[in-house]
Amino acid sequence: MTFADVVGMLNGVVWALPLVILLLLAGLYFTLRTVFLQIRCIPDMVSQLKKGESSPDGTSSFQSLMMSLAGRVGMGNIGGVATAIALGGPGAVFWMWVIALLGAATSFIECTLGQIYKEKDLDTGEYRGGPAYYIEKAYKHTAAAPVFKVYAAAFAVLTIIAMCFFLPGVQGNGVSSAVFEAWNIPHWMTAVGLIILLAFIIIGGVKRIAHFAMIVVPIMAILYIILALVVFFVNFDQIGHVFGTIFSSAFGMNAAFGAIVGKAIEMGVKRGLYSNEAGQGTGPHAAAAAEVSHPAKQGFAQSFAVYVDTLFVCTATAFLIISTNMYQVFALDEETVLYQGAIPEGTDYGPEYAQNGFETVFQGLGPTFVAIALFFFAFTTIVAYYYMAEVNLTYLNRFIPSRTVRRVLIRCLQALILVSVVYGSVATTGDAWALGDVGVGLMAWLNVVAILIMQGPALKALKDYQQQKKQGLDPQFDPRNVGIRNAEFWELRADGLITPGATGEEIAGRTKGPETRPL
Repeated sequence: MTFADVVGMLNGVVWALPLVILLLLAGLYFTLRTVFLQIRCIPDMVSQLKKGESSPDGTSSFQSLMMSLAGRVGMGNIGGVATAIALGGPGAVFWMWVIALLGAATSFIECTLGQIYKEKDLDTGEYRGGPAYYIEKAYKHTAAAPVFKVYAAAFAVLTIIAMCFFLPGVQGNGVSSAVFEAWNIPHWMTAVGLIILLAFIIIGGVKRIAHFAMIVVPIMAILYIILALVVFFVNFDQIGHVFGTIFSSAFGMNAAFGAIVGKAIEMGVKRGLYSNEAGQGTGPHAAAAAEVSHPAKQGFAQSFAVYVDTLFVCTATAFLIISTNMYQVFALDEETVLYQGAIPEGTDYGPEYAQNGFETVFQGLGPTFVAIALFFFAFTTIVAYYYMAEVNLTYLNRFIPSRTVRRVLIRCLQALILVSVVYGSVATTGDAWALGDVGVGLMAWLNVVAILIMQGPALKALKDYQQQKKQGLDPQFDPRNVGIRNAEFWELRADGLITPGATGEEIAGRTKGPETRPL
């Protein structure tokens, strides 16, 4: 059995129907529990992005949003959409919209939890948080604490592996493929350029990552959407056809794609999750880095990230591909072509669909523009992946007393992601995506189960936020007022004991003694 066979088998197990159903039901459940928060609280989302604070220890809400979008807006928005259409038909786009709408509520829950249970880094004083932190802390006061501690460690280890080995390869593969298509540059040369730039950014720490993401992500996302819409409106007469094809294919009413309606749902959910990452557990890492006065504030900001990613960028790609007819659709065996479209035969599904779509309007520039867009999208995603891996290694490092050992482990982590990018850049498209799917799927299983169990504190924070807003206040958070336990950072903040720039070790020493675990 080859390595590709093993990966394919794992992918089939991880992404079986139960996970698809779990993600949809979790999103629906959180939508109902929060009373359609993702729709009624859009003003709060926008307001927080305009008013967010920053500090020496944390980024602003906007910077954290951009860090989150750096992880969300990547290969999945171009190559992932094309893959969903190729294997599930145009109907997959509809199910991407569904998972985005439901996922916005899921994102609020997980990102608010990330804020509630965040800590200060032992060595740098920067904010750290994410699923591993809230899985350990939410029930630390109960008899089940040891079980959740093991669960948290398992998530941290899996995330490190996924973010530094599985997922970066997908982004590297997308970049190298697009660059080869545009300029015929060998994949290995692209890989070398990627790792040089990546090493420069990640060694600079979270502040450099946030600053880089804040500059690059908005510019590239807006430019990409504008040019995709130009192509779409040049083909304005295709608007009815595009929407009609998407909706009819989603429900099996399109004769050409009726046999793969189940695949449309699977691919829409899978690629939608891969792109917007709601429920996967990646968003809470960036959310925890933000400087806010109330956890719900960043929950709102991160919910908005799902809309930006899927409803804006992914939809732009889908409209571009379908309106220009530059796609093909495969049968369930993924070999037989059900629909060829206008795209040249033998074209590999992925960024080439978008490149050919742009080419219909911008003659000679399609491959070049997509290659540039993919480079920046995928590169910022790889940077975000590294940040999330570092946060989880930091979680595990809290149990290592030696600062030297902790620093060595960080360097090893940086080396691992560089190797992964090189491998992904020269691997085949199928192998790269399969590895990425395994990583995403395993993280999603662990995180969705966790937030379904631990949703209570996030819902309490939402209620507290709304009550303070009704009183005309700028919401401030004290977990003790709403019965949330083990949120030590917020308790100390409410008591005025958090000093800007202080490390976790320093705060622990001045508040509870040197033997207390760092906050």
